[in-house]
Amino acid sequence: MIIGVPKEIKNQEYRVAMTPGGVWQLTAAGHEVRIQTGAGEGSGFIDDAYRGAGAKIIPAPDPVWEAEMVVKVKEPQPAEYPYLRPGMILFTFLHLAAEPDLTMELLRRSVVAIAYETVEEADGSLPLLIPMSEVAGRMAVQIGSRYLERTCGGRGKLLGGVPGVRPADVTIIGGGVVGTNAAQIALGMGANVILLDIDTTRLRQLEQTLHGRFTTLSANVLNIAEAVSRADLLIGAVLIKGARAPRLVTRQMVRNMKPGSVVVDVSVDQGGCIETTRPATHSDPIHIVEGILHYGVTNMPGAVPRTSTYALSNATLPYIVKIASLGALEAARCDRALAKGFNTCDGKLTYRAVSEALGPPCTPIENLL
Repeated sequence: MIIGVPKEIKNQEYRVAMTPGGVWQLTAAGHEVRIQTGAGEGSGFIDDAYRGAGAKIIPAPDPVWEAEMVVKVKEPQPAEYPYLRPGMILFTFLHLAAEPDLTMELLRRSVVAIAYETVEEADGSLPLLIPMSEVAGRMAVQIGSRYLERTCGGRGKLLGGVPGVRPADVTIIGGGVVGTNAAQIALGMGANVILLDIDTTRLRQLEQTLHGRFTTLSANVLNIAEAVSRADLLIGAVLIKGARAPRLVTRQMVRNMKPGSVVVDVSVDQGGCIETTRPATHSDPIHIVEGILHYGVTNMPGAVPRTSTYALSNATLPYIVKIASLGALEAARCDRALAKGFNTCDGKLTYRAVSEALGPPCTPIENLL
């Protein structure tokens, strides 16, 4: 199979979808890999490294997008829509529940679109989302602590405090991978941490594994409102697989926060779980609502591309190899986890949560295999 890896064009997206090691594995198996010139530079991979692994380095994007399978990091941007065509296999993060225009383009152009974030194992885990969720959860605290500094417009609080001075209060909505990693870092920095989730079994597990100034609460409206009002740093970490994130934090709750507090909404890729959050970019990451700093960058891990590219490629490469060897539909027949990654196929929407969010009818992928 011919596999194309274009250079990412989303604002300050420095990740690349494949490492030279991944290229070597695919070319050794007889596949052709086309890498757009400079695609790996942001992650520290020069063209010669890819060339040495057997890739063809292509200066223009067009021949890369003409590949049978295109592997990316982020969803196609509007400037890339003309490259989409019937039968193309697109393997990338898509987050279609928050992307109606892109969804319509994928359907109209009959693209076989497989989303990293909806590939799901039998136990409910999301193997291709987990690495980026780990990165984003850890970054959320790092970013939030920086914007709490007065020089960045925040309250001027040190996350961990010092002896004789109270540490900052961190509230985390959601106890999944993002929330757990955020809690680990915040606790490690000495903050007071409150984590809320609707799953009491999950809260019990976290109580047993995380230690320090740590409190868990059931995520009902009253508990969320109280925990948000106390927060110097509020982290939104809610995920419903493939669906739009529920708005759990209202504008009124944000209004009750102390001026100069910080919101980091990691759920913004799926529409955000905080009403006052809007999508942002690395070049313009902050907006202020009700005196509260909001950070809603939709590709947070792109700021640490060396770490993120390795982590993502480690997870995606086995699936890329399987699709390249068998073709998309046969690979889906053999791998039920991969089958759940199909969001569009043959002009049909195949992921129910996206259908419920956007309206077009859902055709289960099983009907097309």
